[in-house]
Amino acid sequence: MTRTDFYHLQSQNLETVLPKLLEKAYSTGKSIVVRVGTAERVEFLNALLWTYNDQSFLPHGSSKDGNAELQPIWLTSGSDVPNLASLLFLVDGARADMTELEKFERVFNIFDGNLPEAVEQARTFWKDLKASGNECFYWQQDSSGRWTQKA
Repeated sequence: MTRTDFYHLQSQNLETVLPKLLEKAYSTGKSIVVRVGTAERVEFLNALLWTYNDQSFLPHGSSKDGNAELQPIWLTSGSDVPNLASLLFLVDGARADMTELEKFERVFNIFDGNLPEAVEQARTFWKDLKASGNECFYWQQDSSGRWTQKA
């Protein structure tokens, strides 16, 4: 059974939150795949991860970088997992079906709470996961940007 954590963005955007969550996930020593809604956003996020913080570094790449199997963090708009990742991040409306999810130890679904269609997609995904017996956790930002688990 795969654990899925839903991150409901409200006070910060994906560009601020994703690098922090990836740093934490990367510190576990597990490989990560970040599935993004579009190829254009893959390259935007790829560039962002090189420049978001001049004090830290997240080793990552996309199809334009090559050496996919060696990348600890792989960014893609497809369903490829060349680095045999055990952690999956779904961002910008990216989706995964139930059989794909079983391949991962943990899934992070990050969605923009200011977009009604993103909220609806997250609700549907939550319901489908719960109906399949998956373990789900819901995190929402408070006014200071800290994550609080909600029931």
